[in-house]
Amino acid sequence: MADNNDDDILAKEERAAVDLKVTAPGRLSTEHIRWDATGRHRGVLMTGSDGADGPKAFYIHIEAKPDRIEQVESMLADILSCVEREPATGPWFGVRYSDTVFAIFEAFPDIAGRNAHVAGGGGEIFRDLERMNDHLVQPAHVAKLDILMSKRTFA
Repeated sequence: MADNNDDDILAKEERAAVDLKVTAPGRLSTEHIRWDATGRHRGVLMTGSDGADGPKAFYIHIEAKPDRIEQVESMLADILSCVEREPATGPWFGVRYSDTVFAIFEAFPDIAGRNAHVAGGGGEIFRDLERMNDHLVQPAHVAKLDILMSKRTFA
């Protein structure tokens, strides 16, 4: 696997090519996954773009290996612990779709807040390639989103 400044994120030109093929968050097709010679994946595949400044979000699709479900649940708890200390990370939800499929939805006031999150503890967990390859069937799919509207509190 080639090293770059963002070991877990595709190089800019690769990312641009993937953006043309992946139009919605979710499970990646095998054509989008890059594997190294030892069968390891990059841990994370980020799609989307920053766009104009304004409220932003990440939607992260995570698929656990069947024998690593508890470890992925623990990883989500570790990420929550990190984001609770991040002032620019707003609403954060860790959800489960099925026994092995999870997701995170997290919101930020702007691009700078989203970038601060990536540089912080939550992002650090996703940069742990050993953990990602041990726990996940494929790279976590991180989709950059624009927030168009929101209801910020529960009634």
